[in-house]
Amino acid sequence: MRPDRRALVAGGLALAGCGSAPPPRPAAAVGRPQRIISMNPCLDVILVRVADRSQIAALSHWARDPHGSTIADIATTLPHTYGTAEEVIALRPDLVMTSKYSSLATRNALGRLGISTHLFGVPETVAESLEQVRTVAALTGHADRGEALVRQIEAAIDAAAPVPGSTPPSALVFMPGGFASGPGTLMDEMMRRAGLQNAVTRYGLTRTGNVPLERLIADPPEVLLSGESWPGAPSRAERIMEHPALGRVAGDMRRAVFPERLLFCGGPVLIQTAAALKRAREVATARLA
Repeated sequence: MRPDRRALVAGGLALAGCGSAPPPRPAAAVGRPQRIISMNPCLDVILVRVADRSQIAALSHWARDPHGSTIADIATTLPHTYGTAEEVIALRPDLVMTSKYSSLATRNALGRLGISTHLFGVPETVAESLEQVRTVAALTGHADRGEALVRQIEAAIDAAAPVPGSTPPSALVFMPGGFASGPGTLMDEMMRRAGLQNAVTRYGLTRTGNVPLERLIADPPEVLLSGESWPGAPSRAERIMEHPALGRVAGDMRRAVFPERLLFCGGPVLIQTAAALKRAREVATARLA
């Protein structure tokens, strides 16, 4: 079953941003946890990169979806839960990592049983996202792997940067239902770092929200980044892109594919996000040349 985008965003840790800084990074544990459960898709993608496979007791069920997750191939080979207290307790974890937006009933049940639970907030900047990587790595007892992953992410972001002094083309990340990331979010920063000007404020948005198709047609950005489709299940964004009214602005706007799954999380996903945004900038600048 394909994960609901709004559920993922409400679950925290999305590039669109929902507020709250991440918790302080703990010191490396004296003894490494041996049974770790992640209950959030954005923690899943970090955990599989920094922990030993034998340490992972379960990931969230979101991680297994091939269209909504960047680690579906790995996740399908690992246990998963739907976040219920019964499932989590049955797996006898010694560490549970989750979002503060996860089920309070489940967290209370884990607390009553003395199961160690670490809550994460929503990173709204690249710096906060990198610190989250370090936090997860330290919790697993592999701080060195966290630092190595941070260096990889930083290198990918640097590689996506435009030529100094170049003019950033206007761009809109346009997802199902017209959903777009607003100013002050992690996606907004990633767009700026990749040499794109987030056009969302042109449509009256001061935060993450929906851009009406009428506004888009009246004032098109130079490049529109929309979700990719797959056989038998086109995304809403794909159907919107086929709207006849968009034909009137086809000459003023180029389109680049931005997989919807890249909108959900930071951490190692930023490596792919940076590359996709760089390609979008190149699409726009090629048209302008």
